[in-house]
Amino acid sequence: MSERIRLTVENRVAHLRLNRPEKLNALDANMIDDLAARCRQIERSSAGVVILSGEGKAFCAGGDIEAWSAERAEDFGRHWLRDGHVAFDALARLTVPVIAVLDGHALGGGLELAACADLRIAEAQIKVGQPETGLGIIPGWSGTQRAVRRFGAQAVRRMAVLGEVFSADDALALGIVDQVVETGTAMAAAHAAAMQVLQRGSRATELAKMMINAAEGEERERVIEALAGALAAGTEELAEGLAAFREKRPPNFGKKT
Repeated sequence: MSERIRLTVENRVAHLRLNRPEKLNALDANMIDDLAARCRQIERSSAGVVILSGEGKAFCAGGDIEAWSAERAEDFGRHWLRDGHVAFDALARLTVPVIAVLDGHALGGGLELAACADLRIAEAQIKVGQPETGLGIIPGWSGTQRAVRRFGAQAVRRMAVLGEVFSADDALALGIVDQVVETGTAMAAAHAAAMQVLQRGSRATELAKMMINAAEGEERERVIEALAGALAAGTEELAEGLAAFREKRPPNFGKKT
């Protein structure tokens, strides 16, 4: 993986950072692949919370126009958009909470990326928007789906259809961000929020996030099967079933009377 998506884990806090400041952290195909891979690393790490941020002046300017405009139409849908969904879904569906630090603008795919977080902390100077239709394209990384579920249809309609760009205070009033802080203080606020998360029961927090995601329509099928599978895995019946398989005999599950 390249250094354009950096990951460090310290004291159970994972820092996931976009590192392409010369392009305002615009995402290209390699970064999208790296984002999915970093999410897999987080799931297997000791992290109990993730802080998502961008290097330089912007949080994320979205998809790199030079990268996606070079795609053939069929490849744009088959690869660019679908690969983006894989990566963004992996981020939104992490078992640990994700806190996005918006200390620079979050536009287009950048706002879709921020929508994957559980909490968005914005600095007072930033702006958010979905400018895609002004280029003759649509928000393609769940900007009309997950963003609607998390921000509300009217807020998304104003950005995607009317082209409105919102200030941090407007975004707070509309529920697009959860907190607005002074310029230069968003990372400190994110760390404070991360400490609040880590003070709570880690398993209970994971389960609560999964159930909230399911209520939103995010990965409902996986949540149901994951919870049911965990319950089944903790039973004596599984131990008996595995023992019977290894000993090549019928299992004795017993019968309730």
